[in-house]
Amino acid sequence: MDLREGRFSPVRRQALCTALVLSIGALGLSAAPAYAAGDVVVGVILPLSGAFADQGSHYETGMRLYQELNGTKAGGKDVKLVVKDDQGPGSGDLARRLTQELIARDKAELIVGYSFTPNAMAAASILTQAKTPAIIVNAMTSVLTEKSPYYTRISGTMPMVAYTQGKWAAAQGKKTAYVIVSDYAPGIDAETWFIKGFESGGGKVVGKDRTPLSAMEYGPYLQRAIEAKPEVVFGFNPGGDVSIAFVKQAGTRLKGTGIQLMVTGDVVDDNLLPAMGDAAEGVISAWHYQAEIDNPANKTFLKAFQAKQGAGKLPSYRVMQGYDAMAMVYKALNKTGGTTGDAFMEAVKGMEIDSPRGPIRIDPATREIVENIYIRRGVMSQGVAVNKPIATVEAVKDPAKQ
Repeated sequence: MDLREGRFSPVRRQALCTALVLSIGALGLSAAPAYAAGDVVVGVILPLSGAFADQGSHYETGMRLYQELNGTKAGGKDVKLVVKDDQGPGSGDLARRLTQELIARDKAELIVGYSFTPNAMAAASILTQAKTPAIIVNAMTSVLTEKSPYYTRISGTMPMVAYTQGKWAAAQGKKTAYVIVSDYAPGIDAETWFIKGFESGGGKVVGKDRTPLSAMEYGPYLQRAIEAKPEVVFGFNPGGDVSIAFVKQAGTRLKGTGIQLMVTGDVVDDNLLPAMGDAAEGVISAWHYQAEIDNPANKTFLKAFQAKQGAGKLPSYRVMQGYDAMAMVYKALNKTGGTTGDAFMEAVKGMEIDSPRGPIRIDPATREIVENIYIRRGVMSQGVAVNKPIATVEAVKDPAKQ
């Protein structure tokens, strides 16, 4: 029975839930859903409540969009999604428990999810013990795939983005930079690898700051950056309202200083740009997706997305990553004939996918994605900010694993 919101009225849903719990308690059974013997159950762990709920809903939208376009069968079996809410960053214990619950109770043979590094880190040992493959849908700290041989990743790593952007900035003649990142693992990766890329091209970092993960006030950090007189301020933070606040405040404070704002692409994701307004104009970013990529796979993806969400609506990169995660699931299951476990992981190694972001493949040695990184500039088009591609760096591997 599907008791998710929207299927029944709140009163009816509560009554059904109460009856179900009482029945289970009376029988002394765990609340495991019933699936056909031939089904492949995919456990999905995403932030679906709290400050980052919007992000989790985007991944799920992409996953379900892929199934709507491609059906529910792969490898001769029905693919069923069982979705759990890990409530966002700082919930590692919950993510670990949900992983265990999905495998033991719901009989999940695969996991897709982990938007945040702490949650993926906490679940790694459970996946290894259970020999259950997991596709990291977003968390970008490089070391994650080394924490379990059953991890692969569909997003990318922060070193791939930040190192590429640092090298590109230096190649454009920028000599000095100030770095402002959120103080958690991906932010530290962004700081470390932007600096490595920038310095490899002859640049010099004249200062750096780390901010609280959910910081909304950036005035003091930006003021210190201005006083250091760099040519570039490089920033990273985890998206959503935090990134909107950062870009808007940077737009105000850096205006007229001659300092170029550069950020990772998640900070200026397409779906955040309307809230940023003209503060996003001129911001240079590096990322693996934007809606303006011109290829057949992206045209199909955009058409399907807009048919569901409305003409003119643009998908976030998170929708695309959920979509591609299911493409990976289907392609691997088709190769193994529906078998999971070690056979699934072997099928993933070296896999190539024609993605909306461009060609991607999984490095068989590291289980990491290899993908294009696009350099973009924020421009105003008919009163709306858009990310316009200005350069492409092809087939980027994780430099932390080279």
